[in-house]
Amino acid sequence: MTSYTASIPNEGNINRVEFDNGIVLLIYENRAVQSVNITASLHAGSIYERPERSGLASLAASALLTGTQQRSFDEIHASLENIGAELSMRGHIHKLGLFGKALAEDLRPLLETANETLRYPTFPAEHFERLRGERLTWLQYSSFDTRYRAGKAMRQALYPASHPYHYGTYGDEQTIASINEADLSLFHAGHMGPDGMILVIVGDVDSEDAMQMVRETLGDWRNPEQSGVTRADFPEAPSGTERQTVLVPGKTQCDISMGALGPARGARDYLAAQIANSVLGEFGMMGRIGKSVREEQGLAYYAYSHLGGGHGPDPWIVSAGVNPDNVGKAIDSILAEIERLVSEAVSDEDLADNQSYFTGRLPLRLESNEGIASHIHAMESYNLGLNYLSEYRDMIYQITQDDVLGAAQHYLDPTNMVIAVAGPEPDGSAAESA
Repeated sequence: MTSYTASIPNEGNINRVEFDNGIVLLIYENRAVQSVNITASLHAGSIYERPERSGLASLAASALLTGTQQRSFDEIHASLENIGAELSMRGHIHKLGLFGKALAEDLRPLLETANETLRYPTFPAEHFERLRGERLTWLQYSSFDTRYRAGKAMRQALYPASHPYHYGTYGDEQTIASINEADLSLFHAGHMGPDGMILVIVGDVDSEDAMQMVRETLGDWRNPEQSGVTRADFPEAPSGTERQTVLVPGKTQCDISMGALGPARGARDYLAAQIANSVLGEFGMMGRIGKSVREEQGLAYYAYSHLGGGHGPDPWIVSAGVNPDNVGKAIDSILAEIERLVSEAVSDEDLADNQSYFTGRLPLRLESNEGIASHIHAMESYNLGLNYLSEYRDMIYQITQDDVLGAAQHYLDPTNMVIAVAGPEPDGSAAESA
């Protein structure tokens, strides 16, 4: 093994164990710092909620730390503050994410608090009402955010109402207003359990000691009511360009969100698609789109592309903020760059620059316990293998111009995209009222 691969997490220095209740524990000892980070996930995301309860999973995640059968909200947070620890939970589409940080000597109380809040929440009414009120305020504010409205319109047009990606994890004002504490308790009972849980511990710890702490805190967790894993199917791709226009009165800027179905993280061409996306709208000053639309033509305040890559068909998105008078020109320029990406191979220079960029940024992302834990969690969650990071450099440099072109052609078609515009009425076109 070279010095490069020996210095990053791999199967030789990650300790992995599976508990009989379904928890997978991964530990990476990092003696360079005196702290410890934990990253965990459970199969309890928004994919498990009904459309009429959209936002339930994320509300339940946020409410886990508001009180348990053993301690109140104040007692939980005072105990964390007393040791300078942090613990948070957040709901995503497929999973609930848990994140914690403490001094290495305080790993046990951190794990004990995580265990208590995951297993024995009571969802106190006063704190639930506060969280629901905060969510409703955020949703009301977001209804006047043109970037948010464009992204929402694009997502709802790209995915049918029968698909979980049609709905945002935060829900909407109607669904959030209808959710009560009993809904949170039922969701917790039916979906939050140890089966399929991934727990990563990184820091100044001894693997055997950390393993024993997890066994003593979470090892006896059982939930026979926990549902099975739900997957997200790939819906049919758009047939022809579909345009959505949302009028948001009182705004001076339009936001554009253009989307197509992108690859899941485990797709064979995901890394090639990542490089294609970087060329299109990420590398340097936001790639070709940033150079053409923003720098050369001055049509946009910002313009970039983004590739998701989760457990299902996340969208491949191009976003831009423009003057209302420039909406049509900006869209045409973006489509021209997409057409260029899918019709001609990237140059040797573009490929080499992006390969260097991708491999060069990896060590920077592994400089902290948090970054290391995130990457180890991804390797386990997406079944990438524990040697993924050590093999990453070779995989990137094995990608060819044909691979990049093939990935772009696989997912992008400038004649079959969803295009959403939100803001003041652009170019005199018809618009839907906000």
